[in-house]
Amino acid sequence: MKKALLAASLLTMGAAAHAQSSVTLYGRLDAGLEYMSGVPTGSGPKGQATGSGNRFRAESGDWGTSLWGIKGIEDIGGGNKVLFHLEGSFNTMTGAGPGGGGIFNRWATIGMSNDNYGTLLLGRELFIANGVWDFDPFGQSNWSSASLVRGRNWTQSSNNISYQSPKIAGFDVYGQYSLSNTTNWNGNSPLDANGNPTGQGRQAGLQVTYTAPLFQVRGIYDEIRNPNNGQFTNAFQYSREYTAAVNVFLGQFKIQAAYQAIRTSGAATAVSGIVPTSVDHEWGGVTWQATPVAALIAAVYHVNANKGGGNATIYTVGGSYNLSRRTLLDIQIATVRNSSTANFGLNANNAGVSAASDNPLVGHNQSGVYAGIQHVF
Repeated sequence: MKKALLAASLLTMGAAAHAQSSVTLYGRLDAGLEYMSGVPTGSGPKGQATGSGNRFRAESGDWGTSLWGIKGIEDIGGGNKVLFHLEGSFNTMTGAGPGGGGIFNRWATIGMSNDNYGTLLLGRELFIANGVWDFDPFGQSNWSSASLVRGRNWTQSSNNISYQSPKIAGFDVYGQYSLSNTTNWNGNSPLDANGNPTGQGRQAGLQVTYTAPLFQVRGIYDEIRNPNNGQFTNAFQYSREYTAAVNVFLGQFKIQAAYQAIRTSGAATAVSGIVPTSVDHEWGGVTWQATPVAALIAAVYHVNANKGGGNATIYTVGGSYNLSRRTLLDIQIATVRNSSTANFGLNANNAGVSAASDNPLVGHNQSGVYAGIQHVF
């Protein structure tokens, strides 16, 4: 009997050593105060704004999305690990959680990894276009690389199969493929009672990165298809995107630049008669890590849309000061200057000129100041 108990104990200890696991709860809270000029007001024909005003408000997520999540790893031996990742966003000011994306609107994945062969995941993820985060001086804050493409590069994607390679001779590759889950491979999602698609069009992308001590370069190709018909019909929503980006590391300074070409095969709808099918987007900036706890940032973002879509430029400066390893104070000052036919705003808004859109009037400018606090745990 004693021998049997000893054998069982040894087997239990062996299994525990063979399959070790860990679960981590983490999060980020971001909140502050925001002043913005050039905010649309009033409602004229077809709901279009008729004037502009100034606004002062409490805001969540201007420096970074407020979120919480859970990550888990189980070591199953042989260099193999099982992974899961759940993450959702929320509004620090109101406590409200995500809307139609579900409680885990950013990440809901399970998969396996191996140090020699890479990581394979299934589920919902941030779309591969978010790969510009590493090359944006303001890290995709609310007023940065997503603004002038109306949120095109910070979306999420469901029904994913993704693969991240290990780093080999400085190179690594990441690929993402998202199924439409419909009878049409590219997408023909059924509509709900309001005429909106209930699913998504097929989405895919490939990212290649080379990292060296003094610089880093990345190329990304991605595509998002219209869920109604599987086509590329809207430059800011359903399109192909080509990105080239670079980081240069010079001591206390980091210089960053990127160029994006967004293309469609046609456009189904117009905003104020403007139907861009081609958009060129570029930016550049520098971060000065003045001290271990204080950083200053300056950047310029520019967009040009064809077919009368106009052009716009965001000029912005800001910085952060770390009170501790987990808490920082932040500030950003920005202005967007529109050409006579453009109405891009500081926020990454859908196209439109109504008061609800937050975009300035066509041909008008918008400026803002944000100051806040952020804590990670």
